[in-house]
Amino acid sequence: MADGPSKNGSARASGARASGSGAATGGAPAGGTSTGGAPAWKRPAPSLTTDTARPEGGGRAASGDAPAPARQWPLLTVLGLAGIGLLVVGTDVVPQSFRIGTMLVGAALLVGAALRRVLPSVGMLAVRSRFTDMITYGVMGGLIVLLALMVQPSPWLRIPFLEDVLHLTVT
Repeated sequence: MADGPSKNGSARASGARASGSGAATGGAPAGGTSTGGAPAWKRPAPSLTTDTARPEGGGRAASGDAPAPARQWPLLTVLGLAGIGLLVVGTDVVPQSFRIGTMLVGAALLVGAALRRVLPSVGMLAVRSRFTDMITYGVMGGLIVLLALMVQPSPWLRIPFLEDVLHLTVT
């Protein structure tokens, strides 16, 4: 059976009841009319989602005619900074390279959170909703930087409360 008003004046839209003041009388539904004066029937929202919606801001970060790396520059920035941090840890170039490299990895996540907040489109850096990405990147980046500052021996940051908790769990 075709969508639209039936013989008795009721309307069907993909197996669901249509709503709107004009649906029962055969007039235009609440959505208005399409070009040419014919009723514009809107498909109802599905009750079961069958695919994954693209996260907001998940479009290209540069125009479509730009080369692929330029379109994904936010993700490449975060990955590049994290890669530099891992390289510093792996090559052991300075006496505190473990601490500095780990702080660079945490800073990369914090940069990702900032980019996700200020840019309208970040390409593949958008994984979930904007809010969830910002919270996830920010909390993980902050924790990594905090732990890098507190790592033993000779921590750069001492938090007495956490030292007491650690002594209670170890002893």
